[in-house]
Amino acid sequence: MRKNIVAGNWKMNLLDEEVINYVVDFNSKKGQIESEVEIIIFPASLYLDTMISMPDWDIKIGAQNCSQHKSGAFTGEISAEMLRYFDYDCENLHYCLVGHSERRAYFNETNTILAQKVDRLLECELKPIYCCGEELEQRKSESHFEVVKSQIIEGLFHLDEKQILNLVIAYEPVWAIGTGETATSKQAQEMHQFIRETLKEKYNEEVANSISILYGGSCKPSNAKELFSQPDIDGGLIGGASLEVDSFIQIINSI
Repeated sequence: MRKNIVAGNWKMNLLDEEVINYVVDFNSKKGQIESEVEIIIFPASLYLDTMISMPDWDIKIGAQNCSQHKSGAFTGEISAEMLRYFDYDCENLHYCLVGHSERRAYFNETNTILAQKVDRLLECELKPIYCCGEELEQRKSESHFEVVKSQIIEGLFHLDEKQILNLVIAYEPVWAIGTGETATSKQAQEMHQFIRETLKEKYNEEVANSISILYGGSCKPSNAKELFSQPDIDGGLIGGASLEVDSFIQIINSI
């Protein structure tokens, strides 16, 4: 059975004191969580240590990015191995985002680069959450299935069956991120089903049905339940709505 997952991507938000206050507030309200779901939070890398060190914090955390290189003269970069040994016992730090739409758009990350990042993370026993999705023009031109299929094939299909079972996929309709627009539940389900069928064609039905696929496009308390009720949507990669504890818990409880 694949996991239901709700992940909060904080992006470049919250300062140290705000992170501490968030953790304290979240811990005080954990009893309100009714769903059987894996919860992950992706803070800015500066605050990974703050979250790992907080008492009573048992929610999984992840990094927002890593380098495609193992080591070397790459100023400002963080390697997968550094992340792996940052939380040596692997009690909290388990995941890393790969290919978020903002990384693709602002930092020109290609599918080839992202495939290398996936490899580095798997080598270090960290789980990639591989992001894919189309822009508005691609949706309007009805090339969105082709775009997403290329992202999956070029970024992931070099992996063998055992390797691909150690990652999560997040579908992000780029036109619905930070715009207030949201894909309808029908549009989201259609793409999630397509991604699963693409996995099935390469691997097999068992593998395709074992990989969690998350929706990541302006998911909020008001629409989370309808989105998560779709048969191929296994949770969400949540942006702005994860920055407030109450709204994040409402979304978690929507599964």
